[in-house]
Amino acid sequence: MDIDQKHWERHFALSDGRAIHVRPIRPDDEALYGPFVAATTAQDIRLRFFGPVKDFNHAFLSRFTQLDYARAMAFIALDGATREMLGVARLHATDDGNSAEFAIIVRSDMKGHGLGWHLMQLIIAYGRAKPYRSIQGMVLRENAGMLKMCRELGFAIAPDPADGDICNVKLDF
Repeated sequence: MDIDQKHWERHFALSDGRAIHVRPIRPDDEALYGPFVAATTAQDIRLRFFGPVKDFNHAFLSRFTQLDYARAMAFIALDGATREMLGVARLHATDDGNSAEFAIIVRSDMKGHGLGWHLMQLIIAYGRAKPYRSIQGMVLRENAGMLKMCRELGFAIAPDPADGDICNVKLDF
């Protein structure tokens, strides 16, 4: 890994007082996905992947834990006490390298405690440090919580011209 891992690590407490440790993801974090997926509703998985995902096998998960850090970053949020995976936020450079696309998922029982907000702020800080000109993402129109957070963080939100069920969100730097 050619990034300064310690520089991007964060420790903070959620609104309920739970201690959180966030750090760049590593290949050995693949083992944490099984319990994470088991604690995440099918609806939340559908909102993240835009459809149902039934098989989180090694081939699928290795794409999320074995990164080319020159083009991508993922931050994993861990419970400070139990080391359980609570969420992950990802950023992947576009082909031209001028911007990056983000994705985020928070374990269903952790929604509403500020974890998604912390992860998005870290992704934004990382995007600015690269430096990308913008970060962007696609959000299902029905995902009101994610669209609200994007709006509060300053993202421009527009309907996708090719798919009325999707909103394109973009934050220019």
